[in-house]
Amino acid sequence: MSMKKVDSTGLRNWVQFLIENHKVYGVQAKEDRFAFDPLEKASDLRLDYDVTILPPKKYLQPQREVLFKFDRQGRFESVMNDESFLILGVHPYDMVAITQMDEVFTRDNRDEHYLAYRDRATIIASDVQWPSKNVFAGCMGTATGEECTGHDILLTQLRDGSTLVEARTGKGEALLAGLKGAPAPDHLDLEARRDVWERNREGLRKHQLHMKPEDLPELLDRSYDHPVWEEKAQLCYSCGSCNVVCPTCYCFNVQDDFDWNMETGVRTRCWDGCMLSGFAKVAGNHDFRPVPASRYRHRYYRKGKYLHDMMGVIACVGCGRCITACTANIANPVEVYNRLLEEVS
Repeated sequence: MSMKKVDSTGLRNWVQFLIENHKVYGVQAKEDRFAFDPLEKASDLRLDYDVTILPPKKYLQPQREVLFKFDRQGRFESVMNDESFLILGVHPYDMVAITQMDEVFTRDNRDEHYLAYRDRATIIASDVQWPSKNVFAGCMGTATGEECTGHDILLTQLRDGSTLVEARTGKGEALLAGLKGAPAPDHLDLEARRDVWERNREGLRKHQLHMKPEDLPELLDRSYDHPVWEEKAQLCYSCGSCNVVCPTCYCFNVQDDFDWNMETGVRTRCWDGCMLSGFAKVAGNHDFRPVPASRYRHRYYRKGKYLHDMMGVIACVGCGRCITACTANIANPVEVYNRLLEEVS
C-alpha cells in the first residue's frame, strides 16, 4: 500500500475533498471537550484532540437502533444500514477496541446489523498528538498506529508539522486518489514517525500499570474475594457512566414498541451496562448481581479475564474515559489492578 506526505494545507484540502465526496464523521471541539460528529468543513476537524467523550463505536453500534419492523399479522422486515461513511481521526486505542468488537460480533451468531455498519465504514485512524489526563494506553500496548489494525488509513503528524498518510487497505488506497501530486515520504520521515510512536508508548502512561496486561487473568483468578470490590462499591451510584463511555462495552437491551394504532411496531436495541441496577435480573425476579459490589467486580473481571478466556484479549484499551466519567472516583482500572498485585499472594 502507498504512503504520502502532506503539509497542513494539503491535509486540509484533502479532508475537504473527502467531505465533498463522502459522509464523514470527524472529531470536533465541544467547548472544552471533543466529540465525533458529522463533519461539514475541514477547518472544524481537530486531530490534536486528547480523547473524545464517547468512542467512535457509536457509529458501528448506535446508541439506539431499530432492528426490524413488524405488524400484528406476523410480518416483519429487517432494517439494515445501507449508507457508506467515513470515521476520521480514530485514535489507536479506539481502533484496537473496534477490532475486538469485530471479533465479538462475528463469533457464534453473527450480528448482521453491526456488520452492516462495519462493512460500509471506512476508518481513518490518527496517532495521538496530545495525551489526555487519564490515558494509560502505553501500558496496554494500544498507544500507536503500529500496534493496531482494522483501519483503512493511518495519519501521523511529524514534529515538523507535516503528516504521513498511509493507506493500509484497498479502501484507503482509493481515498489517496485525492492526494495526487503529494510526495512519498523518505527514510527520514519514516524514522520521524517511529519517533512519534516511541514517544507515545512512553507518554500515554498517565497512570502506570505495574504488570503486563497478559498477567491480569491469573491475578483476577486469585482475587475474587478481595475486599477492594466492597470498599469501592460503597461509593458507587450504579449510574453506568463507565459502561457508556467504554469503547469495549457492547451489551444492549432489546424492546418491542407498538405504534399508536396497535397494528405495527418496531424492535429496537439500545446500549445497556453491567453496572446498572437490574442488568442481571431475569424471569421470576431473580437477580444474579443484586448489589453494587457484585456488579463492580464483574466489570473488572469482564475486562481483565472473561473476554480473555473467550477471545484471548484484554478488553481494556487504556483510553481512560471511565476514570474521567466516574464522579465517585472509583473507576480507575490501574489503581484497582495495582492494589491487587500488591496485596494478593
